[in-house]
Amino acid sequence: MSEGPIRKVLPRLDESLLTHLPPFSKLGRRQIRAILDQATSRRHEEGVAVFSEGAPADRFYLLLDGYIRVVRVTPTGEQVTALHIPAGQLFGIAQALGRDTYPATAITAAESIALSWPMRLWQTFVSEYEGFATETYRTVGNRVGEMNNRIVEMATLRVEQRVANALLRLVNQTGRKVEDGIEIDFPITRQDLSELTGTTLHTVSRLLSAWEREGLVKSRRKRITVCDPHALVVLTEA
Repeated sequence: MSEGPIRKVLPRLDESLLTHLPPFSKLGRRQIRAILDQATSRRHEEGVAVFSEGAPADRFYLLLDGYIRVVRVTPTGEQVTALHIPAGQLFGIAQALGRDTYPATAITAAESIALSWPMRLWQTFVSEYEGFATETYRTVGNRVGEMNNRIVEMATLRVEQRVANALLRLVNQTGRKVEDGIEIDFPITRQDLSELTGTTLHTVSRLLSAWEREGLVKSRRKRITVCDPHALVVLTEA
């Protein structure tokens, strides 16, 4: 993980970038123009920390392209991937959680482009832009629900069920059709998958190797393709 250089892109963004995204879909072009004129646009390389856990929450973000890994560090210093955020979603929305610091670290899982605004504008967006508050709190609810499901999985499911569930979740959120099946559309390592499922790298490697032999998945450097989603669903329900 690094906090490498970032650079501006696209000095004047077009309103069409936001018109189809739920937090802004109810707004007119003039309102979207005002929102974009207050935004900063940045391109981040893969593996860059956009912000770090515990840092002052001075900006909130919208991911235009790429993927974000939300990472927490345990009291013993272990890194745990809490969830992945695809393009088109808000992140770093500490104000929605009643916080003035970021509750987790946001790391780019692929080259990404994000808009950001000063946190002082948060209440303006909530009060003046129709649909922004509703979609923001729906996003918070969905993410809390996903993390609660993960806690239940940790407590009740065997490790192979947790890994199968994680793969199915990722292909549902970010998958793209390829010749052999559905590929997770961002670089993901076996280490990432072990953090996401609360298991060891050795166990994830053993499971993926076995599933490859059975034709369920294909795994190569930083890329995982699910070849037989139904078989993974059967595994999760066993």
